[in-house]
This record gives sequence, C-alpha cells and structure tokens, in this order.
Amino acid sequence: MFKPAGRLGALVILHEKSEGIGCLNGPLSETTSSVRWAKLYAGERLPSDPSEWSLIVSMGGPMNVYEEDEYPFLREETEFLRRAIESDVPILGVCLGAQMIAKACGAKVVKSPEMEWGWRNVYLTEEGRRDPVFRRFPSTLRVFQWHEDMFELPEDAVLLATSDDCPNQAFRYRRALGLQFHVEITHAILDDWTRNKPDRHRVLSEFEERENSLFGYAARICRNLLSLETRIS
Repeated sequence: MFKPAGRLGALVILHEKSEGIGCLNGPLSETTSSVRWAKLYAGERLPSDPSEWSLIVSMGGPMNVYEEDEYPFLREETEFLRRAIESDVPILGVCLGAQMIAKACGAKVVKSPEMEWGWRNVYLTEEGRRDPVFRRFPSTLRVFQWHEDMFELPEDAVLLATSDDCPNQAFRYRRALGLQFHVEITHAILDDWTRNKPDRHRVLSEFEERENSLFGYAARICRNLLSLETRIS
C-alpha cells in the first residue's frame, strides 16, 4: 500500500461551518498522522506548501466557484489545489470541493442540467468500475445530493460516475478525486441541512437505512485514494 509522503497528515479545507467532514473524520484519522483544518469562511489562510501534506480534502459550501469577488479565498484555493495536483498530492473534493478541483485543472463549472437535492442514484461508468478508487464498490450508489452547478471534465481526466439528472458525478485526474455527491453526511449534518425542508422525515429515515453503507464508502474512498501510485492515469 502507498505510504503518504507528506509529513503533516491531512489538511481539510472548509468553506462553510455547516459543511464539515462528518464521517470522513474516522477514516482520515486512521489513514493519516493527523487531521488539520483550514476554515476559509472564518478568515484562516491556506498553508504555503501543499506538497507537505499526505492528503488534502476540500469540502462543500453554498457559494459557486466563480464567485471570487464575494469570496476571495476561492482564488487562493484554486492556485493551492493546482500546485497540489502538480505535486501529486492525493486530493479529495466533495461537491463544491470537486468543482474546485476541476477549476484548478482548467475545466469549466456550469449549471447542472437539473438541480439535485435529496437521495439519488449514482452509477459507476465502465472506467469507474475498473478504477482503483472505487475498488469493491457496487455499480449503483445511493447517495445524498445538494447542488445546482456541475463540473465539466478536465482534459485527460476519467469520468467515474454519472446520474440521470447530472452526467458528471465523479472524476479522477491523476491523484485528485472529485465527487459531486456527498458521502460524508452524518445524522447530525442531515438534521441541520433539512431543518426547514418539507421532506425532512423521509430524508432522515432513509439515512438511517443507509448509514452503514455510506460510512463504508467514505472509509474505502480514503484508503483507496491514498493507495494510488504516483502519477497514475
């Protein structure tokens, strides 16, 4: 198994207080030496050298990647992720984080054909079923969605998953993995997100049915991403 070269553990980039790492916390703690946070929404700055980290995780947020005038930290993060990708640091991006990886790779982020909210099916592509990141995953994943934008596929990236309403759901470029959907959710996170939603009870009930599967997805994604060989294509 690949041993993380970075000496500072995992760096988690947070764009919004309510969009934390949830059930990713356990796998990150188990697979890296430490977990540290960069709370961009609170004015914290990113470190200077992304290559020092074993893993970088960029989480979700309510803003769009192109709202740099309103959220100047997005511009800094784009450059930070670009340098991390060039240094072959493993990167996981969730929702907004996936769009930030795509943007750092020079791809566009556009409106999704359909806004997605709630429990949806995501389907691994043929490449996704073969890709080491999704090793031993089912071909259909039941996951939680909340987004209105969608990343376009960066040049030389591999499309790993798709859905009926949003064709680009997961991609990998070298050792950077972008997930448009959420695998990190916990009951507490969903309880907060659905506070004013009319189908709150149904959403929370389905989470209770799928909690173990989601936690398993999160753990395997972290392990498999860290196991990728340098410059794998």
